[in-house]
Amino acid sequence: MSSWPDDDVILYDGVCIFCSRWVRFVIARDTARRFRFTPIQSGYGTRLAKSFGIDPDDPDTNAVVHGGVAYMKSDAALTVLSHLPGWRWTRTLFAVPKPLRDAVYSLIARNRYRIFGKYETCFVPDADMRARVLE
Repeated sequence: MSSWPDDDVILYDGVCIFCSRWVRFVIARDTARRFRFTPIQSGYGTRLAKSFGIDPDDPDTNAVVHGGVAYMKSDAALTVLSHLPGWRWTRTLFAVPKPLRDAVYSLIARNRYRIFGKYETCFVPDADMRARVLE
């Protein structure tokens, strides 16, 4: 796990339809407006990805910086979910062995474009969401 100066930032693949829906899912439930977002295709997102060893041209994970620590793959998803109202129960999923959680995560990540599709360019957020995007 690496550190980063900004906190509660979710790095995601902005051309991935599944990833963009994940961001919208989080925004709809993050009533405290805790999380901010950055597409890996932005300058900020590319710097963040590179600092964590993620290839910005072929990302295999999303990431979240929480408490100054970067979490990736299933740890990232569960960290975000466990901080959303009504989703705290997902903390129990950390009891599932990480290699198993990450294997499922990686299977979906490898096939996300084929299963869910891909935008030609990063999706354009609405005004409310744009205020929470770091570029």
